[in-house]
Amino acid sequence: MRRLKVLLSAYACEPGKGSEPGVGWNLARHLAEHHEVWVLTRANSRPAIEAELARNPIPGLHFVYHDLPPWARFWKRGQRGVQLYYYLWQLTAIPLVRRLHQDVGFDVVQHVTFVKYWAPSALAFLKGVPFVWGPVGGGESAPLAFWPTLGFKGLVYEAARTLARFLGEFDPLVRLTAQRAAVALATTPETAKRLARLGAARIEVMSQVALSEEEIDALGELPPPESGPIRFLSVGRLLAWKGFHLGIVAFARSGLEGAEYWIVGDGPERRRLEALARRLGVAGRVRFWGTLPRQEVLRLLARVHALVHPSLHDSGGWVCLEAMAAGRPVICLNLGGPGIQVTEGTGFKVDPERPDRAIDGLTRAMRALADPKGIGRFGRTARERVREAFSWAKRAERINQLYGGLEERKSGSASSR
Repeated sequence: MRRLKVLLSAYACEPGKGSEPGVGWNLARHLAEHHEVWVLTRANSRPAIEAELARNPIPGLHFVYHDLPPWARFWKRGQRGVQLYYYLWQLTAIPLVRRLHQDVGFDVVQHVTFVKYWAPSALAFLKGVPFVWGPVGGGESAPLAFWPTLGFKGLVYEAARTLARFLGEFDPLVRLTAQRAAVALATTPETAKRLARLGAARIEVMSQVALSEEEIDALGELPPPESGPIRFLSVGRLLAWKGFHLGIVAFARSGLEGAEYWIVGDGPERRRLEALARRLGVAGRVRFWGTLPRQEVLRLLARVHALVHPSLHDSGGWVCLEAMAAGRPVICLNLGGPGIQVTEGTGFKVDPERPDRAIDGLTRAMRALADPKGIGRFGRTARERVREAFSWAKRAERINQLYGGLEERKSGSASSR
C-alpha cells in the first residue's frame, strides 16, 4: 500500500501522557510509520510535542496548531468550560482544515480525540476525501438499577450526562458528522448502537485504548506479588460512577482474613467511601492512597494480586490493560470497554443486572483469587491478550488496513466513472 497523506484531528495530543492525550500522540506516531501524517491539535501542547520530537524525531509526522483567540479562552475552566471550548474549537478549525486540504491534498482524514460521539468534528466538513470518525465513545450508561447507589452528587452527574448526550444527538452538526463518515469507529457495542441512530452507514467496534510495546515490556517485567494475604487494587478518580462503593461492599462480604483493598485516586466520593469502609468494619484493611504519580502506581501494582475495576460506564479502561500486561487478573463489571478487554482467561466479568447480584459476583471473584495458585494461571494469558489485541502497533496496522479498503473503494468508484 502506498504512503497516504493523512490528516488527524487530535484536540488532546501530548507525549508521555495517558488517557485522551495519549490516544492522540500514540496513534499519530504509529500511523506515521505507514503514512505521511499531519496532526491538528491545540497550541498548548506544542512545547511538549516539539521537545519530544527534538529528542526523538519521527519522519513523516507534522503538527498544525490551532486555538481560539486569547479573549475567548478566559472562561475555559472546569469540565463544562472545556466541553464548550472544544465544541467551538472544532467549528473554528473548519477554515484551517479546508486550507490545509487545498495545500496538501489529503487521501484520508480521521477524527481521533476527543473520544466522544456527541460533538461534531471539523473534518466532516471536508468534501471529496474519506472521513474516518473515531474511535469515539461515551454511549455507555450506568444501568438504571444502580442509580440509587450513587448518592445525590452521583445522581446529578448521571442525569446531566444523559441530558448532554440527548441534546448532542439532536445537534444537526453531530448528525452531519455521523452521516458523512465513510467509517465510524465505536469504542463499544453500546456506542455503536448510538452511532447507527445518528445515521452512520458503516460502523466497526474498535477500542481507543492501547499500550506501546515499551510499556507492555516494562509491565511484563514487574515481579510477581509477595506471598501472604491477598491484596486488591483499584485505581481512578473517586467518582460515583467508578463503582468503588461496590468493590468495598464486596470486599467486606468476602470474609478474606488479612486481605487488603488498596484504592489509588482522589475525588468528591472519598469521604463517602471512607465512611462506607468504617460502617462495614473494614476501614483498617481498606487503604486510600490518594493521587500518586504513575511510577508509584506501578510500584503498587507489583505488590498486589488483582485489579478490581467495578466501573459502571467506561469506554476505555487503561488501568485494566496495565494490570493485564503485568499479569494481574482483572475483576470488572461486564460493561463498556473493560467488558471487551477482559476474557475468561484474563479475569472475571461480573453480571451488572442488579447491584446485589453485581456485589455477589465481585465477592465470588475475590474469593476465587484467594489462592495464589489461582492467580498465577491468569498471568501469561493476560499478557498475551494485551500484546495481541491492545498494542499501539497492532492498532495502527488495523487502521492501516481500513485506509487500504477506503483507497480501493475510492479507486473503484473513480474507474467506474
